Amino acid sequence: MRSVEADKLGRFEQSVLPHLGAAYNLARWLTRNEQDAEDVVQEAYMRAFKFFGGFRGGDSRAWLLTIVRNTCYTWIQQNRPREIATPLDDKINSIESQGLDPEAIMVQTVNSEALRRALDQLPIEFREAIVLRELEEMSYKEIADISGVPLGTVMSRLARGRKRLQEVLLRGKSQEHEHEVQ
Repeated sequence: MRSVEADKLGRFEQSVLPHLGAAYNLARWLTRNEQDAEDVVQEAYMRAFKFFGGFRGGDSRAWLLTIVRNTCYTWIQQNRPREIATPLDDKINSIESQGLDPEAIMVQTVNSEALRRALDQLPIEFREAIVLRELEEMSYKEIADISGVPLGTVMSRLARGRKRLQEVLLRGKSQEHEHEVQ
């Protein structure tokens, strides 16, 4: 019996442990707190190990991030239920200034702290999509699988999230400029 458990542990460590950084990164962005993210990742890894016998191969990173995501949402629902209920604003102001996309604005004008604050202001479903796509470099299909939503929803969340991110970054930039003028 011990050799079966040892074999399971060895396969688990080989398949899943290399993705610890990605798991923490996702949890950190969803919970917006380092200690909470550590707790969530620990719980997610325990769940992943428990259900590792049901893992049939394939992309272990996507499989693990799905567990991390679900663990985050469970944790948030238990500890911050209002955050999950963030209403989606269908009236997104159109900002086409300078013809720059959000990525160009980020690269050209903001530091990582400003970006972190801007991402923290996004509703969780937009933050999740952007983190998985831009920071974890997951494909739209992988994000759809992890999030359990259709591909079109992923595309919509990314577009809307990027637009909101652009608005927050531009708003912060204009406020910065106002403070410099005064």
